[in-house]
Amino acid sequence: MNNRREFIKMSLGAASILGLGGMTESAFAHHSKIEKNNFKMLYAPHFGMFKHSAGDDLFDQLQFMADNGFMALEDNGMLARPVETQKKIGETLTKLGMKMGVFVIDGGENWKISLASGKPEFKENFLKTCRASVETAKRCNAKYMTVVPGFFERKLPIGIQTANVIDAYRRACDIFEPHGLVMVMEPLSDTPDLFLQNSDQSYLICKAVNSPSCKILFDMWHMQRNEGEMTRNMDLVWDEIGYFQIGDEPGRKEPTTGEINYNFLFKHIHDKAKANNQEFIMGMEHGNMFPGKEGEQKLIKAYVQSDNF
Repeated sequence: MNNRREFIKMSLGAASILGLGGMTESAFAHHSKIEKNNFKMLYAPHFGMFKHSAGDDLFDQLQFMADNGFMALEDNGMLARPVETQKKIGETLTKLGMKMGVFVIDGGENWKISLASGKPEFKENFLKTCRASVETAKRCNAKYMTVVPGFFERKLPIGIQTANVIDAYRRACDIFEPHGLVMVMEPLSDTPDLFLQNSDQSYLICKAVNSPSCKILFDMWHMQRNEGEMTRNMDLVWDEIGYFQIGDEPGRKEPTTGEINYNFLFKHIHDKAKANNQEFIMGMEHGNMFPGKEGEQKLIKAYVQSDNF
């Protein structure tokens, strides 16, 4: 970055010598990149988060993310994107030195009674979507994919529902393991109808599935709403966590806009991961608190502040 600024200054000097003294550094400002943040962890924005600064083009947005120090991406809707777009995203991430975070495995049954019921049609549709997800993951260089088991089947005892989910996830791991892919199950807080809601419940399922391809997505916004005591609870289930997501409460916006002390949590995750020789992608699965370009700059500053430990 400093080299580029020196280059601009040198170019301006040369222009002046050649008699182009009317041109100033501000005339070149739109060509220069802003100072790149050296974040300690792999914070992963999503498409649309910086559209006012970078425009609507997905690949301009990726460049903007990288220019600002965000070295990962997550894209929940990747599975539904055209094949060529998936490939180009993967190629662009490689070029920029960025990593791909999660996309969502969704065959249309994540928000209804499905896997907990044990019905074969739901299981087969889930497994069909898992097989398609393998190909998507290859195209965009993804390793992690979000899975959601759907709603409670309240006609069945909870133990039977849990066994049904475990069985479906074991079958999915048979698909993912040969490719080194990992599905991360996400306990959610959106509605009490959701079967998977807590980190200890997710931990139990991971232990029962017993596969490196089945881990926990610890979304700190959902976990603040459902159970609190996040450092204690993430430590209890740490060996089964594969991925983190971020969102402040209330509002599900960027860090510093709510009650969660993300500076403390980021340091805890960073130090524990470093001690265990681990690296996590930190998905920025939240909205922007403030509108427009100014709001996007405030979001970046919030991450700089929260990463300052």
